[in-house]
Amino acid sequence: MREASFVKQNKEKWIGFENALNNNAKINPDDLASYYIQLTNDLSYAQTYYPGSKTLLYLNSLASQAHQKIYITKKESKNKIISFWRDEFPLFFYTYHKTLLYTFLIFMAAVVIGAVSTLNDDSFVRLILGDAYVNMTIENIENGEPMAVYKSGSNIGSFLGITINNIRVAIIAFALGVFFSVGTVWVLFSNGIMLGAFITFFYNYGILEKTSTIWLHGTIEISVIVIAGCAGLVMGNSFLFPKTYSRRVAFMKGAKDGLKIVVSTIPFFIIAGFIEGFITRYGEQMPWFLAYGIIFLSLFLIIYYYIVYPILLNKAKTTLTPKPVLA
Repeated sequence: MREASFVKQNKEKWIGFENALNNNAKINPDDLASYYIQLTNDLSYAQTYYPGSKTLLYLNSLASQAHQKIYITKKESKNKIISFWRDEFPLFFYTYHKTLLYTFLIFMAAVVIGAVSTLNDDSFVRLILGDAYVNMTIENIENGEPMAVYKSGSNIGSFLGITINNIRVAIIAFALGVFFSVGTVWVLFSNGIMLGAFITFFYNYGILEKTSTIWLHGTIEISVIVIAGCAGLVMGNSFLFPKTYSRRVAFMKGAKDGLKIVVSTIPFFIIAGFIEGFITRYGEQMPWFLAYGIIFLSLFLIIYYYIVYPILLNKAKTTLTPKPVLA
């Protein structure tokens, strides 16, 4: 069968199913299962006879949405908050791993630019971090307490202030994605350059090892800002590259998906804020093995939840999903 005939024959069925999914209509579980079987049969047929076609991309996207709705419906009886972080979000985020990789590369490129610029120009760090902060840090270094800034303020006050500020930065990184992803890239670049300049500033003073204190909270904090940047790119790119959807529908879907990613970061920002408010101030007195243990545990937590766990969950889902029968 020619592709045009195949599309014409099934178009109304696909559109009806898509509308039901996108409008969150209540579908009888038996009907949903029946529609899903028909859809996977059509998908398998398209994979065989129309590889690389727009029809295949469309059906693949529709099948993914249908499977997610079935999976969520099956879990409705459980605590929805727990199921969101344990099942729904990791499965959903797996589809955006490539976007996360691009986000990470953009951020790291900015870190390298900040580091190289600071190595070659002593005034660059003042341009990025400001004279007041640089002068205060130099004074602290000369007094033998380079991390004194993290000891100021009360524990609870620091925890709340830092957490709220970090969440604000994440929301900004996401929201600026509305400007065709350019705003998000700017946030990633500015934060990356700032980090590169900051670390190199300490390197120039021969106290790079002191930055381990910063990484107690910074490991999660920086990682989650990158993930929030990923959310902004998801929204911005949805408008630039709508695929089989109209730009309006693609943008609405991208905004919803991006917001879901931002929501997932909130617990991690709370953890980072708690560490900075209650633990970082004691970092210089902490045994090195305890400090590095917290750093590597934080890194493992981020990598496992956002990268490893989604891959494992997706493999398990694929294994449990019955293979479709050719039409």
